[in-house]
Amino acid sequence: MAAPAWAHHAFAAEFDAKKPVHLEGVLTKVELINPHSWIHVDVANADGTTTSWMCEAGSPNVLLRRGFTKNTFAPGSKVIVDGYQSKDGSNRMNGRDITMPDGAKFFLGSSGTGAPYDPTKDKQDKDKQ
Repeated sequence: MAAPAWAHHAFAAEFDAKKPVHLEGVLTKVELINPHSWIHVDVANADGTTTSWMCEAGSPNVLLRRGFTKNTFAPGSKVIVDGYQSKDGSNRMNGRDITMPDGAKFFLGSSGTGAPYDPTKDKQDKDKQ
């Protein structure tokens, strides 16, 4: 029997590097699942409504090596997440980093995806010159 395969995608396939997103909201859930982790944030709108966002992050292994665990943030914590909008315009983004209430910042991205902050992309761009 074959196990289901999870597709690993390039950044440009789903996200737009020209559409940065800055969220300030309340952490509702952290999912450390392969191939990408997900951070869920509720953002209060000016009209009193709330918009729920899904922020894609690196793999659980990548985040764990950076010191980020499921318990790093407690649900209900105020967080800031910066990243890039999904191409389909949904409330989904590729997270670049997350800032905790005490000011500590974690890099959320993963290398090899072609994201604007991807160190392997920077090396590839230099090699082309």
